[in-house]
Amino acid sequence: MNAQQLSYRLGRVASHVPEGAIVADIGSDHAYLPCYLVAEGLAERAIAGEVVKGPFESAKKQVRQEGLEDRITVRLASGLAAIEPVDGVTAITIAGMGGPLIASILEQDKARLEGVQRLILQPNVHAKAIREWAAANGWHIVNEEILEENSKIYEIIVLEPAGKAVEFEEKELLFGPVLMAQRSDVFHTKWQREMSQWQKIVASMDANAEAADIGEKKQELAQKIKLVEEVLNGEIS
Repeated sequence: MNAQQLSYRLGRVASHVPEGAIVADIGSDHAYLPCYLVAEGLAERAIAGEVVKGPFESAKKQVRQEGLEDRITVRLASGLAAIEPVDGVTAITIAGMGGPLIASILEQDKARLEGVQRLILQPNVHAKAIREWAAANGWHIVNEEILEENSKIYEIIVLEPAGKAVEFEEKELLFGPVLMAQRSDVFHTKWQREMSQWQKIVASMDANAEAADIGEKKQELAQKIKLVEEVLNGEIS
């Protein structure tokens, strides 16, 4: 992967960036995504934010090699602190982190989201945390994707300001309203894997039934397994 040829995962993230956007890529690593977006004319300008010194230096080097220093600013900062009001950022990408970490980054500096028209978020795990954050903060889900690359499954959640409170059912928080409606092959694969893991945990609980708090945890997992079975079988939508 490089700035000219993104991985499939990052390529799908890029596909959700509105044309002409001013993008902030948080946790940019080598800045491949912002370099690609600007070089291909998909974004007008970009900010590459990185909290770790090594990747920050790599990002600066990449931007310099691509000859994009006049259109991409690289900043050493934590989360949304990489964004300044003068930047006029209209879209933010955060990819390759856990869902709870992405949610905490958004929560920590919510004031810096003012004027942002789209969030393109790609959690590696626990996407539910992002949907919970969206509901609590007035962002609605305009699109979702689920994809598999190198035997790993990823989700992409695209959010836009709702201007009002947003409510999701518990099943929508867990599965994603768009993904649940589509029920793609990758969606089935992901939740079959999750259900299998939960079933193994329940079996191990049965073997250690003397634990004091095991009943409540077992009941919670049993409810999740039942919900997955219903969704995969098309019994609820």
